[in-house]
Amino acid sequence: MHGYKAKNHSDSSFGCEPTFDLTKHPENYDFIRLPFVEFYGFDSLFFERYTLEKCHKACLDDPNCKAFQFNFDEGRGSFVCYVKTLLYNGFYKGTPFITYLKLPKTNVLSYNQKVISNESKLECSASIIELKRAYAKNNANGSLKFVLWFSIILAGIEVLCFLLFYYITKKSSSKTTQAYLAVATGFKRFTYAEIVKASRKFSEEIGRGGGGIVYKGKLPDDRVVAVKVLHDAIQGEAEFLAEISTIGRINHMNLIETFGYCAEGKHRILVYEYMENGSLAHNLLGAKQLGWKKRYEIAIGVAKGLAYLHEDCLEWVLHCDVKPHNILLDTDYNPKVADFGLSKLFHQNVKQDSKVSKIRGTRGYIAPEWVFNLPITSKVDVYSYGMVVLEMITGRSPTCDQTIDYNEIVEQKRLVDWVREKVHEARGNLTKTQTMEILDPKMKEEFENVQMKNLLRVALQCVEEDKDVRPTMSEVVKMLLDSAEDY
Repeated sequence: MHGYKAKNHSDSSFGCEPTFDLTKHPENYDFIRLPFVEFYGFDSLFFERYTLEKCHKACLDDPNCKAFQFNFDEGRGSFVCYVKTLLYNGFYKGTPFITYLKLPKTNVLSYNQKVISNESKLECSASIIELKRAYAKNNANGSLKFVLWFSIILAGIEVLCFLLFYYITKKSSSKTTQAYLAVATGFKRFTYAEIVKASRKFSEEIGRGGGGIVYKGKLPDDRVVAVKVLHDAIQGEAEFLAEISTIGRINHMNLIETFGYCAEGKHRILVYEYMENGSLAHNLLGAKQLGWKKRYEIAIGVAKGLAYLHEDCLEWVLHCDVKPHNILLDTDYNPKVADFGLSKLFHQNVKQDSKVSKIRGTRGYIAPEWVFNLPITSKVDVYSYGMVVLEMITGRSPTCDQTIDYNEIVEQKRLVDWVREKVHEARGNLTKTQTMEILDPKMKEEFENVQMKNLLRVALQCVEEDKDVRPTMSEVVKMLLDSAEDY
């Protein structure tokens, strides 16, 4: 690119570096417009409903910004702005997409002069030839008119026949595809009218999240179901059906069972089993006590479900939003992980190099890799799982700071830091009194001391800052089961 040079001319994988200083005053810089150019990932800032001028200023004011991208997002119905600190994964994109490259004003001027000098102007005024008409307009033959009109009518009939044949073929093909998908996955494809009737016009809301809103419904065979209306309605039908077929191959006792779907027009809806005891978040906050034995079994069940997604599926599935709201409990309080289907699908052979531009997840449960634009692996789910377990142990939400009073000095601490300090003060060997300080007050003294310490140790390993230090979910399952077998 203009204003850049290769770091290593013998190896292009080192990328490029600027030939100018980025630390000068913003007034020394301007931008060149690169239509259809995309640099995927490494967004330091993201702004929604921004104007081009605001996006322009955001990059100028940031000394680390090298470029910004500005385009219209149909799903949000507004313009969005991505501020880039690193320029990787560059390619030409087929849709209207513009990158504005930050350069010193002298480089911008030389670039514009280069573009103007490369433009070729074609002068044709001396080469115009007047063509005489070779037929008389007013002497048209009657038989010629008949042939002309006959040809037009015949062509019209052929076009209509072609369109009718295409419509019939497409409809037949669509039915065949739907039938094949139903056989392959065991899913039913619901019409939007059936969904509206089953949910009683979406009258009873039972939950909502970043992915969509969930309603209670009842199918004609009297099965009570959960109906999730997805927010991401701009997703194409072919892509949606491909991901649905992947969900159909996922079957585990600790993962929510999907009964069917709707992909009609702009509607993207999932229909899955209804869980009588609601979410883990609801039970942790509720008045009814969730005992230690149930909490430990829930921790093991969730770990088994995530381990299956990470290691036993044909597709590598990242949940990307593990939190108590997405862990549902059946009549016997057996846990089932929900919202795993459309989160993130990768092929197993590329899972170590996966990068995602948009941060996924919920505040308090997000792994550091998302914030620092590091490669995204299954360890992001391990981190979120660790935060869920800490919340189950302490009864405290990671999104709320913990207030600690030492001689009228009030200090705010994150949940992880607060628990680590408690363990550090005990030098890794918590007494019963120290354990009770960490434990959720609702559980009183109803816990197994060895299991409690083991679960706390596993949770703290899962929330390590360095992803390589965290265990895999299958290792978590083994550690928890070894402790459970002692009782």
